[in-house]
Amino acid sequence: MPEPVRVLDVRDLRTSFFTSQGEFKAVDGVSYHVDRGEIVAIAGESGCGKSVTQMSVLQLVPSPPGRILGGSAMFEGRNLLALEPRSKAMRQVLGGEIAMIFQEPMTSLNPVLTIGRQLSEVIALHAKISRRQAWSRGVAALEAVGIPDAEQRMRSYPFEMSGGMRQRVMIATAVACDAKLIVADEPTTALDVTTQAQVMELLLDLVKKDGKSLVIITHNLGLISRYAHRVYVMYAGNIIESGTTEALLTGAKHPYTRGLLNAIPRLEADTDTDLVPIVGAPPSLNDRPSGCAFEPRCPFAQPDCRTRPFPEMRLVGQPNHYAACHLDIDAGASPVRVS
Repeated sequence: MPEPVRVLDVRDLRTSFFTSQGEFKAVDGVSYHVDRGEIVAIAGESGCGKSVTQMSVLQLVPSPPGRILGGSAMFEGRNLLALEPRSKAMRQVLGGEIAMIFQEPMTSLNPVLTIGRQLSEVIALHAKISRRQAWSRGVAALEAVGIPDAEQRMRSYPFEMSGGMRQRVMIATAVACDAKLIVADEPTTALDVTTQAQVMELLLDLVKKDGKSLVIITHNLGLISRYAHRVYVMYAGNIIESGTTEALLTGAKHPYTRGLLNAIPRLEADTDTDLVPIVGAPPSLNDRPSGCAFEPRCPFAQPDCRTRPFPEMRLVGQPNHYAACHLDIDAGASPVRVS
């Protein structure tokens, strides 16, 4: 098989927020990559740094209070973090080559402008074509994502459309501008189950037909199991496990990943079976433990987990299955805490 073409390669990304309460290390040395035609999921609880990681790559972190402190984000040979956030070069990348679909489209669609005006302005900017041509391309993009009466919908306002329709409009922007990488931040949140499936199948079609790459930010492991090729699990601003979807779902090596999997309701389980929650809460990002950040919640934790430096990612399986844990929970380590 030919070598995969790497579209995005992020190394040692660090982003903090500086407030009156101190420095909050939202992203603390994150590294990951995305290949062409690949669907990569970044998973974890709310507040673990998933969205901030992607916003840092695209230089969308509000400053102040946020600040990107280091790292690199190589996109087709260019370091995005070396570009000025509001420069012409960065604007060309954002939207034209990388499209971000936000969790709630109403936060990125102007409520007082029609869909057509917003869509055609973006297309005209990136494709360098006339407004009339951009309008026609916008209509075609809405039709491509399954929006009926596309010409009429171009004259609609965001509030006149359902959540699923608005999400399709955001995907249409990526279609119209021919973005090579799509970043979808919780793309199915607040949508009903049927619409969730429709939106995800639409994104999947873009990957299959057009060779685009897709990053899904989600806490929904069901979504990951069905669509993602590889998964990065984040906790407290760090990636703590990564590998193929099959490897993580069938043989997770980090206690946190196993905790997430154990907390999922299962259809085949007995109705009297209780869910197994992860006890406690993630640490405050301005007062992290000196050792493993998950140690206060980990049922396998040993005394030295509290004092040893944060564990580095190590190879724990094939193919390319890594975990950041001092323990081998499959080789004798046993739960020592009682929830």
